[in-house]
Amino acid sequence: MAPYVARSGCAEGDAGRQGCWRRLFVTGAAGFIGSAFVRLVLAEEPDCHVVSFDALSYAGSLDNLRDLDPLRHRFIRGDICDAEAVRAALASGADAVIHFAAESHVDRSIAAADGFVKTNVLGTQVLLDAARQCGVRRFVQISTDEVLGSLADDAPNGFAEDAPYAPNSPYAASKAAAEHLVRAAHRTFGLDTVITRCGNNYGPRQFPEKLIPLVLTNALRDEPIPVYGDGRQIRDWIHVVDHCRAILAVLRHAEPGTTWHIGARNPRRNLEVIEAILRAVGKPTSLIRFVKDRPGHDRRYEIDPSRIESCLGWRPLVSWETGLAETIRWYRDHAAWVERARSGSYRDYYVRQYGTALGTPPPPRIAVATGAARAAVPSR
Repeated sequence: MAPYVARSGCAEGDAGRQGCWRRLFVTGAAGFIGSAFVRLVLAEEPDCHVVSFDALSYAGSLDNLRDLDPLRHRFIRGDICDAEAVRAALASGADAVIHFAAESHVDRSIAAADGFVKTNVLGTQVLLDAARQCGVRRFVQISTDEVLGSLADDAPNGFAEDAPYAPNSPYAASKAAAEHLVRAAHRTFGLDTVITRCGNNYGPRQFPEKLIPLVLTNALRDEPIPVYGDGRQIRDWIHVVDHCRAILAVLRHAEPGTTWHIGARNPRRNLEVIEAILRAVGKPTSLIRFVKDRPGHDRRYEIDPSRIESCLGWRPLVSWETGLAETIRWYRDHAAWVERARSGSYRDYYVRQYGTALGTPPPPRIAVATGAARAAVPSR
């Protein structure tokens, strides 16, 4: 199959038959990946109109949706758990729902899981019900590789789409539950649904609790960089635009009821990622501070993208070197965005999670032997 090329200008009645979806309803659109998807769609699809629906929780910001075409983009603030608000927002019509909205940080799910169950499970069911009631033609569930658990260190290949569920954190369990509800909506009610799973994303506008922006923003300020355990956890890194291109391919061309793995074949240990950032910004590795490991920390995430490569012709276009350099440049050039993201409740969270305040200079480095006394970085 030829590589995926976004199409526009479809005739009336083509939606669902040739993959033409003019009206998109995007949840979690003010977040990192959701806003990247909205920007990509509006840039590549001149006939497409987008409604962005977001509760604007701590990780969502209208700054991420600035400078979009007001004739083709509309923002609605709302909670996906509020059935009345969701139905009202969908009342004007939507060809497809792209469901990004989720509580997504593993550390926060370990500290308090109830919000994850409410948003990720109940919120997904509310959206599925509203999609059926409002005549939505396709529902795309954005999921995670974490629903499959940790891949064995000696496994030669990543998880395929039919691998068994084995979530090991409250976050992963809530996303697995959401997938079951999406599957049930397809099998029971005939709703056209597709599911995508992806690994670790990076790129502009990512909230600084996640690994790469945390390391980068701390390093640029000469602040200590907390690293979980021994820092040798493996994650498959993909640039957010490549992820969004894959979602767009699945939206337009995937068969109903299917699941797709999106990966860049770019597995790297956390310490390797951290050291690459420090080299790029000219900072010493002495900023690294190993901390107590996360409970139940999965050692390796990796999924096999062979199916989307062979069936939809998708491939990542952004190399790790290019993507990381672009990301570093964006955070350097958007100091005001960074300061807003690092203010308020994030500072309180940081103290609770790492036992030190943002802006605290690193203490003299003391060599530590091994094991639990060594430290860790946030993997997600």
